[in-house]
Amino acid sequence: MNDARWMAAALALAERGRGRTAPNPNVGCLIVKTGIVIGRGWTQPGGRPHAEAIALEQAGAAAAGATAYVTLEPCAHKSERGPACADLLAAAKPARVVIALGDPDPRTNGKGMERLRKAGIDVIEGVGSAGAERAMAGFLARRRLGRPHVTLKLATSLDGRIAMADGSSRWITGPEARAHAHLERARSELIVVGRGTLEADRPALDVRLAGLEARSPCRAVLGGGVAPEGWIALPSHQAIAGTGADHVLVEGGAGAAAAFLAADMVDRLLLYRAPILIGVGKAALGDIGLGRLDDAHGRWRLLHSRMLGIDRLEVYERVRS
Repeated sequence: MNDARWMAAALALAERGRGRTAPNPNVGCLIVKTGIVIGRGWTQPGGRPHAEAIALEQAGAAAAGATAYVTLEPCAHKSERGPACADLLAAAKPARVVIALGDPDPRTNGKGMERLRKAGIDVIEGVGSAGAERAMAGFLARRRLGRPHVTLKLATSLDGRIAMADGSSRWITGPEARAHAHLERARSELIVVGRGTLEADRPALDVRLAGLEARSPCRAVLGGGVAPEGWIALPSHQAIAGTGADHVLVEGGAGAAAAFLAADMVDRLLLYRAPILIGVGKAALGDIGLGRLDDAHGRWRLLHSRMLGIDRLEVYERVRS
């Protein structure tokens, strides 16, 4: 019985809903019996149906005696939009429910697992918890920090420049890196640029990947003032808390990036590095308020690195206690 393997598959399902389910979490669920998947689901756009409801409907009566793998504790509270998933699972009577993370929502927190145990179901918690933290980072940041999860994207030369001295920046990275950045847009509800970037580049900030065009996020300009039609104006970086987004992508420029970093509001960093040198040009960052060099160390952890064509992508996450 390989719980870690099946939970990894459930987490892959959870990623399908990222950027589409707010304010609900993007949960994944697998139901497995005798080594065969008999039901699978992920939270649908808008937050309903929930992953467990979809997987249980697929499994039908065969769910009895099976194992359900769920990336977040099944909800225990009543809703006009659908039944509590803990009740659905209790009625289906799987032998085991394996859960990656407890739900911090006070309406469920621990109650979902308690309800399952009272129904005679074996409950295992904590399998794949690190992956679940990352898969549902937006939902968790909203509850722990009172704001969305923020990813900062930087596309730079080897010497840390994002544009030539005259401001020209198309294109620093190649088509493969740009395609990956569009995928990141599709996984976000809100994309933010500074007013300088808006006025200099007039970026479209849409998703230009075949089949994902409809997943272009809402666009916002930082710094107040009038926003273009279809955009929203954010008076400050803190204003993202009131947008309703759970996943925010900050794309530029140096001032906007520095503002989020100075406020310690960047949770994930995407660094696309092209194999070029620019020399005199525009730096990737402005002043981030660093007082001492010692304060720069220990703040970022490298998650993974890969080549995208001729460019290298490095993904870092903020180290928090």
